[in-house]
Amino acid sequence: QVQLVESGGGLVQAGDSLRLSCAVSGRSLSTYVMGWFRQAPGKEREFLAAVSWNVANTRYADAAEGRFTISRDSAAKMVYLQMDSLRPEDSAVYYCAAGVIRLWVQARQQEKYTNWGQGTQVTVGS
Repeated sequence: QVQLVESGGGLVQAGDSLRLSCAVSGRSLSTYVMGWFRQAPGKEREFLAAVSWNVANTRYADAAEGRFTISRDSAAKMVYLQMDSLRPEDSAVYYCAAGVIRLWVQARQQEKYTNWGQGTQVTVGS
């Protein structure tokens, strides 16, 4: 069983950067895809980025491309989301997720992720 614990959220100003961390526990992680999602009040949870644990392939949603960077440290069992040039519309609860996803094209689909963290709040002031 994979367990995930996010940290690093907080209150920042527009244009600032923030790095979210996700501590991963569990075994056989090489078969997993790790993802970051977010959910703003009144909106559906949306995909941001994914990284494969074994070879660190990445993919991004349009909203994250160019500003957000996902990475993983397999030795430390950590997954990161570096967020730059933050905007007020980036304010949301950010979630780390894990799933055994065999088709890389499915990495955007939240229903493919079976393990979720508790979330960390990011608030971007204008």
